[in-house]
Amino acid sequence: MQSADPRRKMKLKRFCLRYYPPGIIIEYEKGEQQKTKSIDLLNLSAETNPDELVAEIIQTEPLITEHWADRIKDIVIRLQEKITQQNHHKFCFVKALNAHLLPLTNVAFNKPGSKFITGSYDRTCKVWDTASSVCLLTLESHQSVVYAIAFNNPFGDKIATGSFDKTCKLWCAETGKCFHTFRGHTAEIVCLAFNPQSTLVATGSMDTTAKLWDVESGDEVATLSGHQAEVLCLCFNTVGNQLITGSFDYSVVIWDVPSRSLVHTLNGHQGEISNVQFNWDCSLIVSASMDKSCKLWDAASGMCVATLKGHTEELMDACFDLTGQLVATASADCTAKVFNATTHEHLLTLTGHESEISKVCFNPQSTRLLTASSDRTARLWDVKTGECLQVLSGHTDEIFSCAFNYEGDILITGSKDNTCRVWY
Repeated sequence: MQSADPRRKMKLKRFCLRYYPPGIIIEYEKGEQQKTKSIDLLNLSAETNPDELVAEIIQTEPLITEHWADRIKDIVIRLQEKITQQNHHKFCFVKALNAHLLPLTNVAFNKPGSKFITGSYDRTCKVWDTASSVCLLTLESHQSVVYAIAFNNPFGDKIATGSFDKTCKLWCAETGKCFHTFRGHTAEIVCLAFNPQSTLVATGSMDTTAKLWDVESGDEVATLSGHQAEVLCLCFNTVGNQLITGSFDYSVVIWDVPSRSLVHTLNGHQGEISNVQFNWDCSLIVSASMDKSCKLWDAASGMCVATLKGHTEELMDACFDLTGQLVATASADCTAKVFNATTHEHLLTLTGHESEISKVCFNPQSTRLLTASSDRTARLWDVKTGECLQVLSGHTDEIFSCAFNYEGDILITGSKDNTCRVWY
């Protein structure tokens, strides 16, 4: 007896383009359930042969038959056109927002970039309209510094705030209503993240634990105990089945989210972990450390695959570009560096800042790098040449946070001078 064709059990509904990183989102029905899956095209370039790529997609994706070949080819060509658009955008200063009474702690966009949020030592989080620079909401009721903030992207209808008052709060991004106050940590909350499905919030604390909270009910789902010192940073992978935490105990821990269990402890650094991040396809983890190095880890085995060296002082930040092909590092030695994530080759050293660089991020197109420094400037760099394209000045104190919107044509910088600046 022949087995049933899996395509008979699934009905394809529609295709959606994802520009950054390049991919195709498939919406389909399986039984009575509406589902989605993504086809990542992380290596797509102008040189990619569309016909060969379409043939490969049809061969590997059961939902897509020859019937859809022309449609998929059109999508591939549109994605190629998007990623090959020349990006010579020069950012112009738009407005300085006297956002808070005390220094800012963080800034973050919603996915479309139509709104952004700021956290502050003044115990509040504010929601801003990007186009008008109008403050839409002030989220208040924390009893201490609002240190960690996030939208539940890609949805953008909820905001989480983590505070030195040991609580995390969940808010409606439209009305400012507080849905839940998550209580349970015994020390300051310093990092948080939504999972991609927006069903969980993870919080990391100075009490050495991370916790998972249910967005709908407000209940604590799990306490993740595996570190011997403060948890400083955390990150979900893009699937949402794993969480990583970085600590002052020099280690990174990989957690299985469904079972709430510890999968691997990544040991090897000789200093505190300042940031951790998954790449897009969930295969690699990058960790930045005060030991002056950055490490790449295999997410499945927990093995260290590379130690990226060259900085002469502590690393303050590290990140992947959206395709996962590049790694950028930021250091107290006043430089940033770019590495190839596959070959581990050192590609660029970015020099020009006069003081430590605390934050680094790629634009969605992976063509520009943004750095924020305690020298009161942010800088925009060409990822291919290492040329400094712009110095974003005007702040009167350290810039500790910066972010691009989804299209990469708007950015914000946040400073200890109590202001954030919007750049188009």
